[in-house]
Amino acid sequence: MQTTPEHAYPAHWEADVVLRDGGTAQIRPITPDDAQRLVRFYEQVSDESKYYRFFAPYPRLSDRDVHRFTHHDYVDRVGLAATVGGDFIATVRYDRIDADGRPATSGPSPTATLNGRFATSPDIADEAEVAFLVQDAHQGRGVASALLEHIAAVARERGIRRFAAEVLPANNKMIKVFTDAGYTQQRSFEDGVVRLEFDLEPTDRSLAVQRGREQRAEARSVQRLLAPRSVAVIGTSRRPGGVGRTVLRNLLAGGFTGRVHAVNHAFPEGGAVLGAPDLPGPGVQAHRFVHDIGEQVDLAVVAVPAEHVPAVVADCGEHGVQGLVVVSSGYAESGPAGRERQRELVRQARSYGMRIIGPNAFGLLNTAEAVRLNASLSPELPRAGRLGLFTQSGAIGIALLSGLYRRGAGQIGLSTFVSAGNRADVSGNDFLQYWHDDPDTDVVLMYLESIGNPRKFTRLARRTAAVKPVVVVKGARHTGSAPTGHTVPTTRIPDATVSALLRQAGVIRVGTVTELADAGLLLAGQPLPAGPRVAILGNSESLGLLTYDACLTERLRPLRPRDLTTAATPDDYRTAVAAALADDICDAVVVNAIPWVGEDAAWAGEDAATEADRLAEGRALAAALRQAVADGGAAKPVAVVHLEIEGLAEALGAPGIPTYPAAERAVRALAEAVRYAQWRRQAAEPGRVPEYEDIEEAAAGADIDALLGVAGDGDTRAPSEPGSGPVPRSSPLAPDDAARLLARYGIAVRPTLPAPDPDAAAAAAARLGYPVALKTTAPHLRHRADLGGVRLDLTTEAELRRAHQEFTDHLGKADELRPVVQAMAPRGVDTVVRAAIDPAAGAVLSFGLAGAPSELLGDTAHRLVPVTDRDAAELIRSIGTAPLLFGWRGSQPVDTAALEELLLRVSRLVDDHPEVVRVELEPVVVAPQGLTVLGASVSLAPRPAPADLGPRRLPAY
Repeated sequence: MQTTPEHAYPAHWEADVVLRDGGTAQIRPITPDDAQRLVRFYEQVSDESKYYRFFAPYPRLSDRDVHRFTHHDYVDRVGLAATVGGDFIATVRYDRIDADGRPATSGPSPTATLNGRFATSPDIADEAEVAFLVQDAHQGRGVASALLEHIAAVARERGIRRFAAEVLPANNKMIKVFTDAGYTQQRSFEDGVVRLEFDLEPTDRSLAVQRGREQRAEARSVQRLLAPRSVAVIGTSRRPGGVGRTVLRNLLAGGFTGRVHAVNHAFPEGGAVLGAPDLPGPGVQAHRFVHDIGEQVDLAVVAVPAEHVPAVVADCGEHGVQGLVVVSSGYAESGPAGRERQRELVRQARSYGMRIIGPNAFGLLNTAEAVRLNASLSPELPRAGRLGLFTQSGAIGIALLSGLYRRGAGQIGLSTFVSAGNRADVSGNDFLQYWHDDPDTDVVLMYLESIGNPRKFTRLARRTAAVKPVVVVKGARHTGSAPTGHTVPTTRIPDATVSALLRQAGVIRVGTVTELADAGLLLAGQPLPAGPRVAILGNSESLGLLTYDACLTERLRPLRPRDLTTAATPDDYRTAVAAALADDICDAVVVNAIPWVGEDAAWAGEDAATEADRLAEGRALAAALRQAVADGGAAKPVAVVHLEIEGLAEALGAPGIPTYPAAERAVRALAEAVRYAQWRRQAAEPGRVPEYEDIEEAAAGADIDALLGVAGDGDTRAPSEPGSGPVPRSSPLAPDDAARLLARYGIAVRPTLPAPDPDAAAAAAARLGYPVALKTTAPHLRHRADLGGVRLDLTTEAELRRAHQEFTDHLGKADELRPVVQAMAPRGVDTVVRAAIDPAAGAVLSFGLAGAPSELLGDTAHRLVPVTDRDAAELIRSIGTAPLLFGWRGSQPVDTAALEELLLRVSRLVDDHPEVVRVELEPVVVAPQGLTVLGASVSLAPRPAPADLGPRRLPAY
């Protein structure tokens, strides 16, 4: 694209966005090559819209206008366009102005600073005038709101802090765009024009508005896929067999309520009718191309070879298809060429405003009676129910559909299902947006092999988990093992950290697909437990003991098992279960049952050996349990563990009482429900991020700018797309600089003085005061008292000199050891506090005990930044070695309040200043009164693009 050589085309401003109606558009900078597009766009704008834009009749653009609106310097004059199918549907432009409203510039040669922000000085104009024009056919789709988010982000990057807009009073739609955006505004009226001025600094309200619009748009885009009025299956063969024909048969057999079309370019001119022997119903009209159908097609299922897909996408896009399910393979899963083919597929589909499930997808299902959509390779449409299921694997999707049907005896159904394959476009995040408000879904189940935007996923999952359970099993947990088809950003954080972050968001993370089904069945059919107390009863003492042990393993509080004996009848079960449900000392009930083995088989029939009587035994027990639950009145979950009782699971499926073949599985599912219910109760009263009056945020920012100017390498690259790559190269600060920056946030680091020789050590000790510690700072000996690299409680100069001599005699030369002297801190528990930036997850705060517990055993807890007071309290209590902080074995408890405050201050530092990409405080000695930070390191890097705080955009992997 042609641009002036001084300012290169800013490719990172390009973005795909989802609009209010669920369609997509591309936002990009306008270039001189767009002259004809601009003219065509303007010709399709009504006279009224032109009048609102220019405050006068303006039927056409002059050559001078076209030049002005297509030539920008991308600093003082910027124009963005929203496009669909390559054509403009809306434009926005800003022009930098001075205090008098006249055109202004930012200087002769502006450049980006090391921290990713645009260079400004007090005498440079930081205000711009902004104006929009939206094609009438696309008004009401949220195009202007999306453009405002992006032009505001561009302006902030270019040093503009405030927008001004002049609008005619009758232009209510545009006034509403500005007033609803959530920015701090001023409004005036003069000379018949409304003047709006607003700061571009994001506010809590503007962020809430942006995320609300994002949720509604992405949910709508999924809803359009799940509830089409018409479906075309492209690639349907004329004879039975093949993927396309299979999808067509499944679509018809499922009873889809809309219109169905078959498409294949090999069909004869004039079309054909497909029918028996494999297709139910009167037959399906077949066409050669989508444009031959002659009516609106909402959803297309694409089942043609990958090399023919581009022509199919173009045919669909040019004739108004809203979404695609691409079951074709041969994309990123097949190698580099396929990956490029996948990128082009997404680009092409989005250019037409379409969203994609796939490629390499299994399909999607919607069991709602008004839709009954089975656009998948599943031979049957499952029973309608309250579970929403998302998988990235077709094989896992098939297994889960089959397992849920079998385990629920055909009674536990699904609301919606999608198996997204390579999920190049529509992902689990989109379905979380949809399920959050979906009245037909009570529980969300997800099998994920990769998470493209962990920070956004945890944000969406947290919001959804506040109203309904979200259960996740993650495959490909080990670094580098993500499926080749999933072209997502890599993340450096280990799987244990991902688990901690998901728990922080209220997500129920399980380890296997079996556990996913176990938890889903319990949550779908039973109320949440009010606490961890579990009543155990049944006709097997051994099975009761196994259940009791499993409860203790899961940190539940089981009551003593009640043995009903092997002679227990269904009436005995009914009485015992009803009593447990009515008893206030328990919060949940686990029922154990083994086949009846007594001689008196009156209640099961005279000959319990027959299959019919064994079924009758199970049905009788199920009827008793159903009656007990109905009579109990209390809302407590009930789970049943049974060993080979035929007919029991089937009979209990209808009321939603889950059954399990092993006590451990039932208790694990129940424990997840207990922990989730506790999280829900706590989430109802969220924690807060405290304010500390001694924090010097502005001074710290100035220090960081100055330090980056020294520590940086002159890298002035423009910010990359959020989550698209690694954190920029970081530079560790000198110890004094790190201590000074930490002090701005009230974090005092105990000073150390170099001790290259015994005399220097003695002088340092005299300055600091005895007792002192002598320690090496060599990387291989740092914090390694076990290797002799630390000597503590040196109370005299003689002891200090002797320790220094022993260092050099046994460990190496002084210039290799780099010894330092530090005043002794009060005795306590050594801990470590870290904060680091992950390119996809964002800032993560970690805590553990220093040394072997965290380094060898991995006993470390993690939370996403910003951390609340409740998060900080939970962080220090969630490690396995936490009892050492609270008086284990009679030791004196340490000052955990001071430790929580330190965690909150570190969180504030990295949250306020994204340039701080790593902080490590080790050791932090927590004493009974107060704490001491003995070692600290801080690394800075140019400000990364925000992972989840910028304007709305779809991922572009």
